[in-house]
Amino acid sequence: MIDTFIKFLTYEKRASPYTITSYHNDLLQFHAFLSHHAPGLAIDAASHEEIRAWVVNLANKKHKARSINRKISTLRSFYKFLQHRNYIKKNPTHKVKALKAQYPLPYFVQVNDLFNLLDAFDFSKDFPGYRDRLILEILYGTGIRLSEMINLRTNEINLQNSTIKVDGKGSKERLVPFHQSLIKLIHKYREEKKKYFGSEAEHFLLVTNKGDQCYPMMVYRTIRKYLDKFTTIDKRSPHVMRHTFATHLLDNGADLNAIKDLLGHASLAATQIYTHNTVEKLKTVFEQAHPKA
Repeated sequence: MIDTFIKFLTYEKRASPYTITSYHNDLLQFHAFLSHHAPGLAIDAASHEEIRAWVVNLANKKHKARSINRKISTLRSFYKFLQHRNYIKKNPTHKVKALKAQYPLPYFVQVNDLFNLLDAFDFSKDFPGYRDRLILEILYGTGIRLSEMINLRTNEINLQNSTIKVDGKGSKERLVPFHQSLIKLIHKYREEKKKYFGSEAEHFLLVTNKGDQCYPMMVYRTIRKYLDKFTTIDKRSPHVMRHTFATHLLDNGADLNAIKDLLGHASLAATQIYTHNTVEKLKTVFEQAHPKA
């Protein structure tokens, strides 16, 4: 059953490799728990009692509530799949509730710090320098995910319309606009790339110094290298740039639904976390300015 579900995620849902690995590991963990807790019980025959027992077991082992809730979500998707394929009649997760969890506010870079980096820092005037700056500008200027950026192909950049065609989660395509200042940078970067490698080989927009497709750890190192110079926030990662994009848009009056579409979120619930930063900012202003605060 697990293998059938994983094939469904891979070939029909076209889920990301990370999602597939996470779901597979969660299901194998639950299967191992059943083998010990209820020997002989098949995973498709498990009831809500076994699932709750697993949740309690995870909590006793000091797993974080967020981690447990993700595993519960995996089971929900798995049993929903089994029900739709008529392998089971009832979904046992219907009686299982998620744990209460505190979700930390997303980290983001302050506007002045980011502008000092992008507008005032002296990037090297060669291929690596233009590439590094383009990585920062794309992440902050479009809010796309790390995986979406490193898979960008040259022909998916429409300089005339100032849009990027992004292949998002679940192979859902979306068009994301970018600001005019990026056009000049992309032109310059492509010129340097052509000089650096002798021709504009490969189809990927962003490449390493060897001409290969950029990979996640390289982008992580690049982001940390530059953010270390301009911010003291605890987290300095590509996803922080995405958080920064959304937070700055919201702070400047952008519609939440529009931000949802730009980020490629499936529902508004995932986008609403950014409103908390805005509320915290309002509280600070209130406490500093109101006579009775």
